[in-house]
Amino acid sequence: MGVSFDKIDGSLWLNFDIQPSATPTPDKERDAKLENLGFGRVFTDHMAIVRFDQAHGWHGARIEARSNFALDPAHAVLHYAQEIFEGLKAYKRDDGGVNLFRPDANARRFRDSADRMAMAQLPEQVFIEAIEQLVKIDRNWIPGGEGSLYLRPFMIASEVFLGVKPSAEYIFSVIASPVGSYFKGGPAPVSIWVSETYTRAAVGGTGGVKCGGNYAASLRAQAEAIERGCDQVVFLDALERRYVEELGGMNVFFVFDDGSLSTPPLGTILPGITRDSIITLARDAGRVVREEPYTIDQWRADAASGKLKEAFACGTAAVISPIGKVCSNHGDFTINGGQAGEVAMGLRKQLVDIQYGRTPDKHGWIKKVI
Repeated sequence: MGVSFDKIDGSLWLNFDIQPSATPTPDKERDAKLENLGFGRVFTDHMAIVRFDQAHGWHGARIEARSNFALDPAHAVLHYAQEIFEGLKAYKRDDGGVNLFRPDANARRFRDSADRMAMAQLPEQVFIEAIEQLVKIDRNWIPGGEGSLYLRPFMIASEVFLGVKPSAEYIFSVIASPVGSYFKGGPAPVSIWVSETYTRAAVGGTGGVKCGGNYAASLRAQAEAIERGCDQVVFLDALERRYVEELGGMNVFFVFDDGSLSTPPLGTILPGITRDSIITLARDAGRVVREEPYTIDQWRADAASGKLKEAFACGTAAVISPIGKVCSNHGDFTINGGQAGEVAMGLRKQLVDIQYGRTPDKHGWIKKVI
């Protein structure tokens, strides 16, 4: 079967060649795996793949059995780290159908990341189609209950060369991993370590890009947090080392005694899709939400005075994680008695109910795949 190209609304659309695995996981084995899920350890039978080169553009779109890539030792990604990725989920509705949550937002962010990293920009329609086709063929891997299918679209530079320049060839792929509820027994407040030694990003850097290098650079600070007995690390700005930016892989929010919320402004932090959704839902409820700088000293003082009622982190994997304790070389402090707050948990329930189709979607965020 060949790959055909169409124009839909003036945009390039690739028709995917569907090649089902000749050796799919037996039902009993798959069901056993779905009974014991962690996060990112179990994978489905298939993957999506599309290739790019300057002579052919994007081509070879297909769904095929998940397998290893054949990588040349001189592939550009291995030497110059031209790589980007996304993370989103497919959710099983009570009627047996399947929802995607804001895949268009992921597609736009993926293009923005590619632009910043001097990579070929994948058409948004192709990004979404790749995800939909993979979800359809591997729908039996989607757990019920509070489980979901975590989707990992990514792109790597695949030109074989040694030289500092943008690659002329790329591989785009999507793999899928069934995951259970991130928290067993409900979201538990996390403790975070304030990194004063390491920074995540500076103005003009790649802080707003979802590239692997950002996460690699955060791992030493995360290890430091674990060494201090904390769950996560929070970074301060690179210039003054005063302003709160984000956790190792999550955005952060603050809830005050007047019912308002605050979150650090975009620029050097990732424009999280969960972050944007929370801002929208909070404003729908009549809450004031400010996107403004907030210092670690303010955080400490507001927690001590009672002005700050809650703090929470947010992201695709955990949705919302309450922050119960903040630790640093200058002393520790707790928030809300170390307990999860009503505002954070209320927003989490709203968001999860929309994702699973339990409440109406007023913003057009849900795309029904099945």
